[in-house]
Amino acid sequence: MEYDAQANTGANEESLRMVSAAPVGNEPVSDEELRPHALEGFIGQPLLKAQLQLFLDAARKRDVPPDHILLAGPPGLGKTTLAMIVANELGVPIRVTSGPAIQHAGDLASILSSLDSGEVLFIDEIHRLPRAAEELLYIAMEDFRVDVMVGKGPGATSIPLTLPRFTVIGATTREGMLPSPLRARFGFTAHLDFYPHEELEKLIERSASVLGVTLEDQAAHEMAVRSRGTPRIANRLLRRVRDWAIVHDLDIVTPDDVKAALELYQIDAEGLDRLDIAVLNAIVGQFNGGPVGLNTLSAMVGEESETVETVCEPYLVREGFLVRTPKGRVATEKAWAHLGLVPGNDVSKIS
Repeated sequence: MEYDAQANTGANEESLRMVSAAPVGNEPVSDEELRPHALEGFIGQPLLKAQLQLFLDAARKRDVPPDHILLAGPPGLGKTTLAMIVANELGVPIRVTSGPAIQHAGDLASILSSLDSGEVLFIDEIHRLPRAAEELLYIAMEDFRVDVMVGKGPGATSIPLTLPRFTVIGATTREGMLPSPLRARFGFTAHLDFYPHEELEKLIERSASVLGVTLEDQAAHEMAVRSRGTPRIANRLLRRVRDWAIVHDLDIVTPDDVKAALELYQIDAEGLDRLDIAVLNAIVGQFNGGPVGLNTLSAMVGEESETVETVCEPYLVREGFLVRTPKGRVATEKAWAHLGLVPGNDVSKIS
């Protein structure tokens, strides 16, 4: 079953944003050219790396495939990269698929029955597996077998097929959607966190060296603070800055070049884009800071309610621009200041 990159892009609106953690357009999910191949080259997540290194070292010393691994966290933080690194560290092949790509239990049974001993099976968006496929996976992960149905109707019989020992690596952005029986079958669960600016700067500097982009001091910082704590966004912004440098025949990229390039894409110093600013302007300008209901707010900015709630709000809330209350969304003092306004003033006529 081939991996369908479009299955991982999320909402269409999200996939069109420069500051989206989902892939944009035909941008590869893997970022293969920028991906480290060893755990020591993976930047960030220091505690997770230490835990995973111990986990893999123990499996190598015991000379057995490691227990199944669950990688949980927001999109764009490196779950796919870590899965590739695990397979590379173990020196085994990796088979890649995704929850949406598996339509029937038979699709998964076909993949499982073709695995070699020690092979890694990476299932992205594992929370989107069909129920029948989940139940098949329970048995395969625990007992290393699948039950193959032969025949149809009352005369059908179930024949157990023994599988070689393998390792499942599941990736999910919604761990809570995984059934408890499935979560219980993972021997190691890793939670990925958003990156601080300092680690994103290191990641951007490494990626710049791979792409052949020379950065002046503080240029990486200007990209890092706009990257929403997400490596995928950081690498995307770096590519757009690289385009700017190529078009303007620049040998060295300065902080001012970064600012100019990203201003062209309407990304401000806090990493907010057009949609983020539209939401804040609507709350402040039309409702004097709120509270305002989700449906009303969505109508004001011309977007679907789901888009505003799942695509825009999480970052605004996390960064302290917005507060969700029982009565609706409220702009914080930080939001007012970012718009250059003072709370309490009559701002009903701002655009």
